[in-house]
Amino acid sequence: MPPKAKTATKSKAPVKRKLAEEFPIGEVLTDMAKKQWKLGAPVGQGGFGLLYLADQNSEKPVKSDAPYVIKVEPSENGPLFSELKFYMRVAKPDQIQTWTKSRKLKNLGVPRYWGSGLHEKGGMRYRFMVIDRLGIDLQKKFEACGKIFPRKLVLQLGLRLLDILEYIHEHEYVHADIKASNLMLHYKDPNQVYLADYGLAYRYAPGGVLKDYKEDPKRCHDGTIEYTSINAHNGAASCRRCDMEILGYCMVQWLCGRLPWEDNLQDPLHVRDSKKRFLEDIPSFMSQCFSSENKPGEIQKFLEEVKALGYQDKPPYGRLRAILQQGLTKIHAKDDDKLDFTVDASASTSSKKGTKRKKPITVEDEGSDERDGTPVRKKKVTNKRKDGAKKTKKL
Repeated sequence: MPPKAKTATKSKAPVKRKLAEEFPIGEVLTDMAKKQWKLGAPVGQGGFGLLYLADQNSEKPVKSDAPYVIKVEPSENGPLFSELKFYMRVAKPDQIQTWTKSRKLKNLGVPRYWGSGLHEKGGMRYRFMVIDRLGIDLQKKFEACGKIFPRKLVLQLGLRLLDILEYIHEHEYVHADIKASNLMLHYKDPNQVYLADYGLAYRYAPGGVLKDYKEDPKRCHDGTIEYTSINAHNGAASCRRCDMEILGYCMVQWLCGRLPWEDNLQDPLHVRDSKKRFLEDIPSFMSQCFSSENKPGEIQKFLEEVKALGYQDKPPYGRLRAILQQGLTKIHAKDDDKLDFTVDASASTSSKKGTKRKKPITVEDEGSDERDGTPVRKKKVTNKRKDGAKKTKKL
């Protein structure tokens, strides 16, 4: 049995991490390739770092439509360093461009890495990373839609994520934390969606050698508890199948509004056992989430394909795409590259009667986005990780 969550009185004091000081607008940072970047206005703050609009250094100030953002944190902190390793190995612009052309894709939703380095100021050293600027995240869109996404949109998002996941899997990584708050629209083009936040990305096959299944009690329930995989609940490192499992849970939630275990997120063992039980009987799982006349058969087929995979198996990306494409055909729709978040009034019948829904948010509730300055609600969205404790989303 996984160990109980430690209490504040008995556990060791957490490692103290310094907060990054706010740099003045116009500060110039030089990356490892000697390329200079100028900071614009700060647009967000994570747990230990700051996020700024940025552009290549010039005499002109950084404009509000700058195409880049820079993450900055004290160099002795760890979160940005972990994410940086992923970006340097997987997200270089030429890598993404080559893959996109070879697969004849119009776009691949992986933020591009443009540079990184160390910067000294006031006797302190800071680590920074330059990546593409993104826009609003889909959790905010989900809530604005009354916690229901149209079926066409869900299938389109599934297809985009299969493209993204196949790319990062072929580059030896899994994401391990797929969810609406980590999916972001492009800040200029709302029809392009990106998978962000690689803080939990795991290199499952370094040098092409697959890692074996091994449980570690210290790692039980890693990820975001309502979506994380059964393997992660058991303390095993994430694999490609895990990403597909998480995607399956996300699509179910986006379609019906909630997952069956959402009322018990403070009990990670209950959540784990619920997922095990439902994957053992996927038809019953679907019946609990959807009314009989609105059950999405393609999502059931998707989950059955995922269930059949072994820990080290490569997902059948083509077959999974075909399943989602068949779902579009069934509802007389096609992937037209337009992401329409408009929810038909009849969409509420797609879930079981009595399911509670939150009121949609309105533009009057907007504040500033912690990642790139796009409008969002002032109230912070929280994630439940590991033992169910709430944790504010970090950069």
